[in-house]
Amino acid sequence: MSKFWSPIVSRLTPYTPGEQPKISNLVKLNTNENPYGPSPKAIAAMAQEVGDNLRLYPNPDAEPLKLAIARRHGLSPAQVFVGNGSDEVLAHAFQALLKHGAPILFPDITYSFYPTYAGLYEVAYRAVPLADDFTIRVEDYLGHGAAIGGIIFPNPNAPTGCLLALDAIERMLAGNPDRVVIVDEAYIDFGGDSAIALVARYPNLLVVQTLSKSRSLAGLRVGFAVGHADLIGALERVKNSFNSYPLDRIAIVGATVAMEDDEHFDRTRKAVIASRGKMVAELTALGFEVLPSAANFVFARHPQHDAAGLAALLRGDGIIVRHFTSARINQFLRITVGTDDACGTLITSLRKHLG
Repeated sequence: MSKFWSPIVSRLTPYTPGEQPKISNLVKLNTNENPYGPSPKAIAAMAQEVGDNLRLYPNPDAEPLKLAIARRHGLSPAQVFVGNGSDEVLAHAFQALLKHGAPILFPDITYSFYPTYAGLYEVAYRAVPLADDFTIRVEDYLGHGAAIGGIIFPNPNAPTGCLLALDAIERMLAGNPDRVVIVDEAYIDFGGDSAIALVARYPNLLVVQTLSKSRSLAGLRVGFAVGHADLIGALERVKNSFNSYPLDRIAIVGATVAMEDDEHFDRTRKAVIASRGKMVAELTALGFEVLPSAANFVFARHPQHDAAGLAALLRGDGIIVRHFTSARINQFLRITVGTDDACGTLITSLRKHLG
């Protein structure tokens, strides 16, 4: 702590990202990165963009990317916002749409950046307990009226991977017509129906997605939100009061082409889904309880083995998975779906240690 700090700094609990190990040749199944590379067309477009024009500022509105997203989802560009990763988009949403004096609601087991943003922007919140099966109960988010300032949750949820059906989301939206509902869809392409289909009917809905997962561009840092033009306008006002150029020229070009390359997107997404199915079957055969996952990871626990101990044994074999220490989930491991070879290495190691 320093006397030069602003008072809020000492009150913050920063988000802790998944480990990015410095040891080579590890089987890295801890940060939900896509095991398959980005669209070759996107890589070629980014390479072509590298040149003398990097001395010039990028398009401040990332118009080509907004247009590509709008076309894909049958929207107008005025309904699209883009930012430096979905984390930045979410940060702007906390400030622009969720700060109303009343506490916001999100699940007690969820993306741990939410309480971090709430602390940073001084947004009060209430963590709503998940059901015993780790699913979101829509009823818990209804009937609060002006007593809440908004709702945010991931779908599929993280780190559980559990999916909330589209009709359940619609009930939540209809039951909160005067409050913004933000659906964070970082993993939706691996097993669910996007709430983007509801945007035209619900002006209180903001849907946030990322190109880090299903588009294999975690290193590029591109995210976006779609919703009613009034919601997007609020995000734009905050963004242009913070950083008018959040996406660089390379990111705009690469993300635009990646959004348009449906063949690569479909092929790699389906490969991850198929590998997930095989990994779930093999973990179940080893005695694990695996929560139903619609994401590119699974959340699993073994009734006879401590999760922290298993994570340590896997690490000893050069395999990294994510272990959370929160009380309700401290016996679970979150395991990213890798290539079939990577998943096979994981299962071989577990089989050895489980006897």
